[in-house]
Amino acid sequence: MWKLENKGAVRKSSKRSSKTNKITKTVDSVLGPGKLAPNFSLNSTPDQKVSLNDFRGQPVILAFYPADWSPVCTDQLSLYAMVMPEFKKFNAELLAISVDNIWSHLAFVKDRKLNFPVLADFEPKGGVSRKYGAYKEKIGESARALFVIDNKGIIRWSHLSPDGINPGADGILSALENLNKAQATEKS
Repeated sequence: MWKLENKGAVRKSSKRSSKTNKITKTVDSVLGPGKLAPNFSLNSTPDQKVSLNDFRGQPVILAFYPADWSPVCTDQLSLYAMVMPEFKKFNAELLAISVDNIWSHLAFVKDRKLNFPVLADFEPKGGVSRKYGAYKEKIGESARALFVIDNKGIIRWSHLSPDGINPGADGILSALENLNKAQATEKS
């Protein structure tokens, strides 16, 4: 059971198993607005790593997704490749993250002609996804979660989408626009 709260944040949800009468947690809370985004360093190629701190000073979009090659993930990330010029208008960098290994990512990026880093949260499996509350223990995959992080490393928007639904780019673009307005107000 997924419970979406205001501002795209997700709260812990639990359900009672009818067979055992135990309460089991079904999803962790994704980090919400106002939280410091945990730094990470993940492989983008076998011998190159990308760290969140590498992008300090500009907005970052994190797109956690379940798996390379799945139909919804393929559609989602292909859409982001097409929308990249819009993201760049806000000087935003997109980082896609799943628990698939780097070799799967490299083939996927080449086949789908993706124009942004796709990072392997492979070892320890889901380590970064867990830090963001976007890991599904039961199935061992990242949830479909989005985060917009400001130039100081603060999460300004987050969203959790059901695995079978492409969240599109509208929420990201709205968050970037709001972030841009807020930063313009701070400067004046």
